[in-house]
Amino acid sequence: MKFRTLLLGHRDDHQKARLSQALDAMDPKSRLATAMSIEAKEQRELWDLFADQPADASLFVPSGLEPLREVICHGKNTLPAFNFFQKRFCLSDDDSGELWGYNHSDVGFAVGPGYYVAHGTDDEEAPPGAYVIDYTRLPPKKPDSWPDIIPNEARLGRFVYAGMKDYMRKVSEHVSIGRAYKGGSAMNAWFLLCREDPPEG
Repeated sequence: MKFRTLLLGHRDDHQKARLSQALDAMDPKSRLATAMSIEAKEQRELWDLFADQPADASLFVPSGLEPLREVICHGKNTLPAFNFFQKRFCLSDDDSGELWGYNHSDVGFAVGPGYYVAHGTDDEEAPPGAYVIDYTRLPPKKPDSWPDIIPNEARLGRFVYAGMKDYMRKVSEHVSIGRAYKGGSAMNAWFLLCREDPPEG
C-alpha cells in the first residue's frame, strides 16, 4: 500500500485514528514498505495532522529493553537527495531514561555519524513536539558496534547536524513524523521514522 492511500478519504475527526490503526494492523514488512513510500508533500501534511500526538521514548526503544541494545528506525526525509537513512537508538545505561543514538546513512563518511541524545521537552517553552532528538548533546558512550563518537561540528556535519534539534510526533505504535529546527527556527525539512522491533532474546 502507498502511504498516500492512507491520507485519502474524508477529513473528519476520525482520520488520524483510521490512519494509525491501519499502520498498526500491518505486518512489519508491509508497514515498512508503506512508510518508506511517503512523499515530501505527504510528510508535511502528516506533521500538521498529528500536531497533538506526543511522542515519547517508547516509540523509538520499546519499554523493557535493556540499556545499550540497538533499535533501528528506518527513515525517509524530504531532502532533494539521499532520502533514505536509519536512526539507531539505544536506552542510556544511567537512570535518566534518555535515549542515545546516531544516524546511519550512505553519506556518513562525509558528514559524520550525527550522534544525539533524545529526551522529553518538558523544560522547553512551547516546543513543537513533546520529544526531541537533540544534536546539541552527545552521548557519553555507545554500543560497541557503533562508529566513534565525534563532535557534530566535525567534517561536513557542521552544515548538517550542528545546532540541530528534531522534534517528533507520534503517528502509530511504530511510526513517527519529525521536523528539523536550528536555532529555534523551523527548517524546510521533515522525515518519517518506522521502528523495526529487535528480535527477542
